[in-house]
Amino acid sequence: MPNNAPSHDAHRQNVREAYAQVAKANNNGAGCGIGTSCCGTSSEGAINTLISTRLGYSQVELDLVPSGADMGLGCGNPKAIAALKAGEIVVDLGAGGGFDCFLAAHEVGHTGHVIGVDMTPDMVSKARANAEKGRFKNVDFRLGEIEHLPIADATANVIISNCVINLSPNKPQVFREAFRVLKPGGRLAISDVVATVELPEEMRNDAGLIAGCMGNASLVEHLEKMMSAAGFEKILIQPKDESKEFIKDWAPGHNVTDYVVSATIEAIKPLAPTTIQ
Repeated sequence: MPNNAPSHDAHRQNVREAYAQVAKANNNGAGCGIGTSCCGTSSEGAINTLISTRLGYSQVELDLVPSGADMGLGCGNPKAIAALKAGEIVVDLGAGGGFDCFLAAHEVGHTGHVIGVDMTPDMVSKARANAEKGRFKNVDFRLGEIEHLPIADATANVIISNCVINLSPNKPQVFREAFRVLKPGGRLAISDVVATVELPEEMRNDAGLIAGCMGNASLVEHLEKMMSAAGFEKILIQPKDESKEFIKDWAPGHNVTDYVVSATIEAIKPLAPTTIQ
């Protein structure tokens, strides 16, 4: 909505600045974020590895990515539900340092392609450097907002994302863009934080909790309505209660697990044309 544009821009700028700090902290061997939240990072590679294995990544997967790409970010492993195939085109919303992009690149092979989109210049620079370090020829990174993807219509077979859509101030637009970019029959495979009950106003107004992937989480039923309105079918959102074990460490003293949990989010763009509501 036009009248929300200033507040949306301020929201994005706060998030952009938080993740720029993450990228710079990771480059400089420092830490950043609330506790060990999804926007946190550590100077210790072993700690980031521990965080990622808690999120569902295997050591074998971690060994496939360039050093520095695993920043301990995220709230799950979207590739685990993506069922990627050789030759597919994958788009990663909020690619960060490229971690999930590089894992996807191994799955789709040299005949496939992965496009990572991030709105933070520092993250895009970091991801491009990681791609060069790892000699990934089938991955490219683009600067852009997930509400306005720098990608042509009907490009992707699969869209993945890891703990990023919750950050958006305009999630319906994110899903409309995802629908536009997917080919007919294309699929969503997302890990994200969702709200199990309505968040109190003080949490929604806390810039730290928003940047930490908690304060702007949407209720499951609201997400389902957004996705359906965008045109998606076979929508499946599965909250993971076990994720409370790591989410509780993201913001000590805030009792965030009373309100949010990690979930897998799946959906299909139908083969037949769909009238967008």
